[in-house]
Amino acid sequence: MLHSRKLHYIDEIARAGSIRKAAQRLNVASSAINRQILALEEELGVPIFERLPRGLRLTAAGELCIEHIREVLKAYDKLETRVRGLKLPQGGRVSMVSTVGLAAGPLPEIVARFVEQHPRMRLQLAIDGATTTANPVLSGEVDLGIGFNIPATAGLRTLASFDIPIGVVLPPDHRLAKEEGPLELAKVVQEPLVLAQSGMSLRSMINLILAPLPAPVEPVVESGGPETLRHLVKRGTGLTFLNPLDVIGDCRRGELVFRPLAEPHRRQQPLKIFARSRATLDTAASLFVEFLLGELTVLVGELEAKGHVPKQNAAGFSQRD
Repeated sequence: MLHSRKLHYIDEIARAGSIRKAAQRLNVASSAINRQILALEEELGVPIFERLPRGLRLTAAGELCIEHIREVLKAYDKLETRVRGLKLPQGGRVSMVSTVGLAAGPLPEIVARFVEQHPRMRLQLAIDGATTTANPVLSGEVDLGIGFNIPATAGLRTLASFDIPIGVVLPPDHRLAKEEGPLELAKVVQEPLVLAQSGMSLRSMINLILAPLPAPVEPVVESGGPETLRHLVKRGTGLTFLNPLDVIGDCRRGELVFRPLAEPHRRQQPLKIFARSRATLDTAASLFVEFLLGELTVLVGELEAKGHVPKQNAAGFSQRD
């Protein structure tokens, strides 16, 4: 692509915030990058970067420009992938962003199985928080997103969704773990608790569960990630609230026990696979979504059989809205 160098330069400057940093990352001279900026600004007739004492910042025109640039670069990447696919059947590249909980839970195993079955495929997996997971998908930096508690966002379409309830995670030798069926919230909060820290979407859901109680609940530990919470429960520090997908591997190994909460305190965590509304999934991305949906359907079916999640069906997806 004749203008790909210029587009890569502008994209890297926007990410780095300065010509010097972009030049270091691209291993080219700063003067060469600066010439590309000046040439594009002259062509457009407006500045695309605001010159600041400590770097550059996109102007309003620059924001429009960088959105177009990233769409062009993404489209070219897909073209390269399709051309390579003519030589390498079943080849391709998929990029994806996931929330922390899934990345620390069942997703790595799913990705590993996909790569085993499709050795010519290449996957890029980024990790982000629930409040920002949509951003790389909206900007076109990645093909797909998956996560819990993803807010409804203009410009995104849901490819598939599941309702996964939050429940109680306990050590297998805990007295409440020996009780059958859903646990009463009043019994759970009498135990030491280790909870997701304030500000996380998971903690917001937990706060809704705890809100009807007559007195506030003070956890003994607050932490930012499900992996830490699982470790603390295994050590006997306290009980926690997570969804069953977060701990499905631990439960299979007999290291933890999951119990749903009794009504009316049960709350659902929506799990979504999503993409940009305006983007068409290529063959590689479609293949991965089908595989991912199949794997999640099996996992949710296992949880349904145990009574950990309600009966449900995940909708299929289409290439376009």
